[in-house]
Amino acid sequence: MKICVYGAGAIGAYVGAQLAHAGADVSFVARGPHLAAMQRNGVRLLIDDTERLVNVRCSSDPRELGPQDYVIIALKAHSVPGVVDAMQPLLGPETAIVTAVNGIPYWYFYKHGGEFANSTLESIDPGGTQWKKLGPERAIGCVVYPAAEIVEPGVIKHVYGKKFPIGEPDGTRSARVEAFSDIMTKAGLEAPIRDNIRDEIWLKLWGNLCFNPISALTHATLDVITSHVGTRAVAKTMMLEAKSVADRFGVHFRVDVERRIDGAGAVGAHKTSMLQDLEAGRPMEIDPLLTVVQEMGRLVGHETPTIDTVLALIKLREQIAQQKDVAPPAKQEHAAPSAKAA
Repeated sequence: MKICVYGAGAIGAYVGAQLAHAGADVSFVARGPHLAAMQRNGVRLLIDDTERLVNVRCSSDPRELGPQDYVIIALKAHSVPGVVDAMQPLLGPETAIVTAVNGIPYWYFYKHGGEFANSTLESIDPGGTQWKKLGPERAIGCVVYPAAEIVEPGVIKHVYGKKFPIGEPDGTRSARVEAFSDIMTKAGLEAPIRDNIRDEIWLKLWGNLCFNPISALTHATLDVITSHVGTRAVAKTMMLEAKSVADRFGVHFRVDVERRIDGAGAVGAHKTSMLQDLEAGRPMEIDPLLTVVQEMGRLVGHETPTIDTVLALIKLREQIAQQKDVAPPAKQEHAAPSAKAA
């Protein structure tokens, strides 16, 4: 089984190293010092108080790797549209694409049914590029729950979790989804097959859409956000707005909002990925986590006022952090107060 991990950062390299250790023919697409270190020394995986060295073929050029049975997209979701053309050499007639990304994936309305079937979402797939060039028929949904970090180039530390729920857009147990679940299990990972992967996608997104931007705006960790009266209330309001949108698309949430918030708080003093990206000077995953919910709300005529407000704030925060097109406020001339006013 040939599997390419496109975007072998912390999570991608963790999954890929585990799959390679289990006997799959794994390759990585990566870049920079991390790529150079893996090419030179292999992938060092720190997991369960042990260190494992795994040799994986690594490249920055997908043309060197050829068609695959599975391509796991492990990039930040906002980066995917920019690499669609580069991914083409990896795609053969039967290649499946496992979308291990946060937020709503490009294939969301494929085999969805209803009036929005086969629609594309501009906020996550501008111009329908992913839909047209990757193809929704290739897609297998995947939700990423584990956490990992790059300790240094080529060295991955597993922090917690090994669960990656997967599923076909139409909910069937296809041969390809069962084969992928089997190899993930063999690799010591959990990939339960869901008959409605969209519910699982929304369950994770439900927390990401509020905790991520609140953390980036306040620099607070999850335990603080969920225990502080004010930020907990903002998060709950955002989640209820999102649930009202998701309900219109037939999504079922298996836990209530309070339990979801408490679950996030139980993670402890954890910095969200959006806060980590802000601190590192990287672009943040704003559109796949917030803008897309706003867009879906507008599709069904549902207002999302709190999400809209937080979205405006976090977009400006990113612009300022990246120093992009932010003009200073115009200088105002203030007249001296009149004697009457004095």
